[in-house]
Amino acid sequence: MTPNPTPNEPIRIAFMCVQNAGRSQMSTAFAERERARRGLEERVEILTGGTHPADEVHEEVIEVMADAGFDLADRTPREITIDELRSCDYVATMGCSTLEVGDVGTDVAIRDWALEDPDGRDLERVREIRDEIERRVAALFDEFSDAP
Repeated sequence: MTPNPTPNEPIRIAFMCVQNAGRSQMSTAFAERERARRGLEERVEILTGGTHPADEVHEEVIEVMADAGFDLADRTPREITIDELRSCDYVATMGCSTLEVGDVGTDVAIRDWALEDPDGRDLERVREIRDEIERRVAALFDEFSDAP
């Protein structure tokens, strides 16, 4: 399912996982950059959160994202509510969620990316996960954006 908001309605995207300390944080950073690249700052709202948030973003995630030009050191994992998810057009889960389509309703397009958890992985593997996330975020934006 692909939502089709009218041109005047904002598009809301949520990136969620259990801890909100790795994959969803990387996804959010790439989405913020993609939104700016495509000139969609006024049109796209980005949420992130976890069902059981960690105390901080994983160190290996901070390190590999710094390699890509992002500073995630000051980000704090947060809880995301079902009401927040219901308000979204798209919800990308990272492969660790038990979220069901019925939980958020049929108007929300859920993308389960089934990505490996970077926590405790070596930096090369975390970079591979990061690069896959970057590709998936760009593809998600392609679904509703005409800009390259």
